[in-house]
Amino acid sequence: MKHEHLNLLAAMSLALAGMPMAAWAQPGTGKSVATAGIDTAEASRVTQTVDSRVTSTLQRTHLAIVDKATATKAVDDASPMNHMNLILQRSAKRQAALDALIAAQHDPSSSKFRQWLTPEQFGEAFGVTDADIAAVSAWLKSQGFTVNGVYANKMQIDFSGNAGQVRQAFHTQMNHYTINSASHVANASDISVPRALQSVVVGVAGLNDVRPQAQHTKPTYGRFNAGTQRFEVPQPKVAAMAPTPQAVNFTNGARGLVPYDMAKMYGTDKLYANGLTGAGITIALVEDNSMVPGDWSNFVSQFGLTSYGGTFTQLQPQATGFTNCIDPTIAAPGEDDFEALLDAEWSTAMAPGANIWLASCSDSNANNFFGGVFTAATNLINGTNRPNIISASYGYGEGFSDAASKTAIDLMWAQADAEGISVFVSSGDSGSNPSFNGFIINGVGVDANAFGTSPNDTVVGGTDTADILDGTTKKYFSSTFNAVYGSALSYVPEIPWNQSCGNEVAAKSLGYATSLAFCKAYLNFDPNGYYITSEAGSGGPSSVDAKPAWQRLVHNAAKDQSRDVPDVALFGGSYGGSTWVIVCSYYYPCTPGFTGPTALIGGTSLSSPMFAGIQALIDQGLAAKGLPASQGNAAPTLYALAMDEYGGSKGNPPATLAACNADNGAKGTGKCVFHNVTRGSIATQCVQQLPNVVTPDCYFYGALPNSWLGPIQVGLTTTNASKYNASTEAYAARPGWSFASGLGSVDANNLLTAWKAFVNVQ
Repeated sequence: MKHEHLNLLAAMSLALAGMPMAAWAQPGTGKSVATAGIDTAEASRVTQTVDSRVTSTLQRTHLAIVDKATATKAVDDASPMNHMNLILQRSAKRQAALDALIAAQHDPSSSKFRQWLTPEQFGEAFGVTDADIAAVSAWLKSQGFTVNGVYANKMQIDFSGNAGQVRQAFHTQMNHYTINSASHVANASDISVPRALQSVVVGVAGLNDVRPQAQHTKPTYGRFNAGTQRFEVPQPKVAAMAPTPQAVNFTNGARGLVPYDMAKMYGTDKLYANGLTGAGITIALVEDNSMVPGDWSNFVSQFGLTSYGGTFTQLQPQATGFTNCIDPTIAAPGEDDFEALLDAEWSTAMAPGANIWLASCSDSNANNFFGGVFTAATNLINGTNRPNIISASYGYGEGFSDAASKTAIDLMWAQADAEGISVFVSSGDSGSNPSFNGFIINGVGVDANAFGTSPNDTVVGGTDTADILDGTTKKYFSSTFNAVYGSALSYVPEIPWNQSCGNEVAAKSLGYATSLAFCKAYLNFDPNGYYITSEAGSGGPSSVDAKPAWQRLVHNAAKDQSRDVPDVALFGGSYGGSTWVIVCSYYYPCTPGFTGPTALIGGTSLSSPMFAGIQALIDQGLAAKGLPASQGNAAPTLYALAMDEYGGSKGNPPATLAACNADNGAKGTGKCVFHNVTRGSIATQCVQQLPNVVTPDCYFYGALPNSWLGPIQVGLTTTNASKYNASTEAYAARPGWSFASGLGSVDANNLLTAWKAFVNVQ
């Protein structure tokens, strides 16, 4: 083990040291190697008579954004509210014990290293006591609710009722609202519960239907031109005054990347050659929709992946003892969802021998009020048949999440980590606020993906290949396809994915000194704002979760107290629509030679399942050395390895910081685990329309006088609205870690070699 790793181990030791000694000194129950020696025994915390007339308000248990919205009408009392989750609060003693155990599970020097728990062991050691669960369940029943079941983690009670019962029991009115231009249902105020239950109840997840959204671009459809080896994509007709400078004139059409290209770019081809394809590893993709299974088969066949032996299974994971996951395509068996397609096909693209589970649950309020993605994930994590890896390509900002929902997400990923499940989450597709995929940031400022800011998952951002803007395509891509439609020759330098005029690399490629100058000139060509966009890989600090110890120690880690995202990044999209990936869909199947229209797509919904695929290769490689196939949260190990290449938070960085710069290309980064992305940013356009829409964290540089809505101010996202430069834009790439691309992308072959060294195997 390299000496740099000692810093990480020291940080883990601090976490262990913060736990009471008695917790480690007491004899274990024998139920789990991991929990042996940990004393979490405690008495019931519900000690008073549960009196519904004596209540306490639970803070932040309604969406803050409803305070700025006007209710359109009240929800009818008889309206069903099914499968809400009462989220429970573990004691401080058990929380400290859990934090210490997870730290030890990731510490190669600990006897608890990679000693994972079952859901039942997790619930017994770190859940709420049976007596307290019984007290809460009895109160719910007394209020007329149906208690459907208690999860194995002993932290969630699934229950159903109607809006009138919610109003009566929790003292809040359910209303209809228009939020972010969409119709939603939400509770108008914080909820109250009997004071006797206050110490064990966080709140209710499922009192609003503002749910995580898929993080992918709108698909485009191109026709293949055999002469140019590119896809011709029809451009929208708009009434701009003159040709916009945003879209670089890509005369050869759009490039459609295929599995072969990604294997070359990220070094998985070397692992395939050594027999590592993800065989024996299961990746679960949690979804709120489904796909036609034949599309996956078509993708595997079209791109030469059949021989690797991967499998695809579509399922609706159920909680033990009750049914809360409904097939989202039960009424439309031919339905195709591009989020599901992207996840299934591109996790397979990176791990062609892995078992892919598409775990999908309906989002319908009639079936599941909290949302299908959460239900699918929590059911898997609490189930008897669990995956090695989960990828969640969904998200929304923490500003669009209430305390109970955020707590539910965080406890879910912590449980997954303790069980050894590696979780990857998309960072988002709208720059410094992930809630505006396909729209423009307005009315709110910097934010981070609530679905990913837990310290127990790994968040994946988006990059773009730099070759087209740099004019170096011939160096990195062949002019013709091979037998499986690939053309990449090696790793390709990367920049942050950013489709707006805030893209500094694009600005300089077009002759502008700065992105701000580019954006100002842009207004002369686009006074109607047709091309304003916030589409970009997302990143930002959490306003809820604290920074974990392992994130503090790498070079250029943000000097804040927040869990910062992303952690890593892979290809997500392109400036000017130059490069996408190909997906095979039901209505747009992949045909030999691409004789029909072909679907092209991108987003961090691509990046997350691809990294999940890389993790499957790592898992198989470690399992071949006798280690457990499951690795738990990948982030602590990734940051430990990054310290070797980038240096720590103090002192002079090593020479490898410069050597591993993504701009050095394939030869320069050939021995690196990470490709450090240091050019460009994810600062995107943002708008406001006074007095009704005020947007913080936005530097306004001009206005759209011709908008049909009236004058709209246009700006760029920033951490200081009074000025805009390299230090205030939200956010710039830089050496080491950055909000723009985390630690950067990886070489999978080098990553496995370094990972094996970290855990002391050859």
